[in-house]
Amino acid sequence: MQLGMVGLGRMGANMVRRLVKGGHACVVYDQNPESVDRLAAEGAIGTETLDDFVKRLSTPRAAWVMVSAGEATEQTVQALAERMAPGDVIIDGGNSYYKDGVRRATLLKEHGIHYVDVGTSGGVWGVERGYCLMIGGETEVVSRLEPIFKTLAPGRGGIPLTPGREKIPGTAEGGYLHCGPPGAGHFVKMIHNGIEYGLMQAYAEGFDILRSANSAELPEGHRYDFNVADIAELWRRGSVVGSWLLDLTAMALVEDPALSNYTGFVQDTGEGRWTIMAAIEEAVPADVLSASLYTRFRSRQMHTFAEKLLSAMRQKFGGHVEGPAGG
Repeated sequence: MQLGMVGLGRMGANMVRRLVKGGHACVVYDQNPESVDRLAAEGAIGTETLDDFVKRLSTPRAAWVMVSAGEATEQTVQALAERMAPGDVIIDGGNSYYKDGVRRATLLKEHGIHYVDVGTSGGVWGVERGYCLMIGGETEVVSRLEPIFKTLAPGRGGIPLTPGREKIPGTAEGGYLHCGPPGAGHFVKMIHNGIEYGLMQAYAEGFDILRSANSAELPEGHRYDFNVADIAELWRRGSVVGSWLLDLTAMALVEDPALSNYTGFVQDTGEGRWTIMAAIEEAVPADVLSASLYTRFRSRQMHTFAEKLLSAMRQKFGGHVEGPAGG
């Protein structure tokens, strides 16, 4: 199947690589010509302008937008809509606010253009592991794009089905799911990232307590000099707190046990805030998720080992490099 990709950063470029490897034809565009040239050398069809990009796509066109959420996505969607025709589809795979997705879908529908929102998780590892895809849009349009989703997703792999799901039809076990109408995909991804904040905070605080167990403020008989890298590795094997985030934590700690390469400045990219806003609108208590968001705010003023570990996890799964302390 043919797909156009606008935005060839860490995620977009690797998604194109996975699609090309899976036998799909990819037309690519980015404001950075070098990014286009790299992927053209790997089998994609490079374009120099957005006009050329749209012309290279066969009708009905499918263009995936993988740029920063907010104004960059807004401008890109509008620019594509001006060049596309009824029956075409624009896919927003970034971390857009779900209410923006609902608005865009309504506006595009007036011109006969379809809008699909895809919450995409997988970070810099997705090119090999696959991407978990949370999809919102019209059923017919989502079904048409299923070959793309199936290739990008991890597939069942070696993960056994949850007991009781053997006779339940669906795609969730393949790593992609049509969650509902436009906006639904980004809503699910928003909550996914809110939960991610909480999980990361729990690991960060726990390892900070372990590291501080030899504090001079403790009675001598109650002090322990733990090797936190070894404990992370231990918990990866048979522990109920094992996870991919713990795998990445163990990787960061074995590379740099003191996390000296991290300042402890931890960014938040919007989804955590939106999750708390949704909780307020629904009158749902979200104590842990709220606290984890506020910790990221505090991290820009003071820094602990826990916050350095949060930075390390973000760098490992998403390639995020935090700003300097106080910056």
